[in-house]
Amino acid sequence: MANFRTHITVAAAGGMLIAYAGWQVQWWPANQALLVVALVAFGGILPDIDADRSRSIRLIFNLLSVPSLVLGVLLLQPWLTPGLLLVACGGIYFCVRYLAAVLFSRFTVHRGIWHSLMAAGLCALATAALSYHLLVQPAWLAWCHGAAVLLGFIIHLGLDELFSVDLEGARLKRSFGTALKLGDSRRPLSNLLMLIAMLTLVPWVPPWGVLAELFHQGSLLWR
Repeated sequence: MANFRTHITVAAAGGMLIAYAGWQVQWWPANQALLVVALVAFGGILPDIDADRSRSIRLIFNLLSVPSLVLGVLLLQPWLTPGLLLVACGGIYFCVRYLAAVLFSRFTVHRGIWHSLMAAGLCALATAALSYHLLVQPAWLAWCHGAAVLLGFIIHLGLDELFSVDLEGARLKRSFGTALKLGDSRRPLSNLLMLIAMLTLVPWVPPWGVLAELFHQGSLLWR
């Protein structure tokens, strides 16, 4: 499989290409183009959240702890005194940064459900929902943020499959087919839980009509 450096480098390069194209056609300003690059790069390491003791899992939960902390402050500030708010936010940071990482390592299997198109869709929907509601971004831009994570995720899965092909020996390694797949055929319960999570997010995502319009504009741009 591809290593951490390959994943994040290729994803960042893909993000730069998409961000530049969107900036050229005036879909977003320069500061949003940088965010698109960051989101594609983040999506490019996100599938390895299920890899025990990897650089990816440490970086992912480090990054996730920041928006979790911000969300905690926004939700708890009206209800707590400054002292209690500080304690609560410290607990949120600790739980996301350390406890969640340990639990994830304990209950996930590498190249399982998190290396699948279902997981890519879940992460894209979650990103779009957070951008729309938490960051209060316009619906079209929130969908672009979700699409950026989706692109990085698929780049990661595609690279893992490419590295499963031994060109010199003209053979497929045993890891072939374990990354770019719809779901986890060996663990039906994981597929069900992932599907439930995706359906739970549906009411929170930006309007679907905006996404359809973005697809239409993207097809025109491609032509």
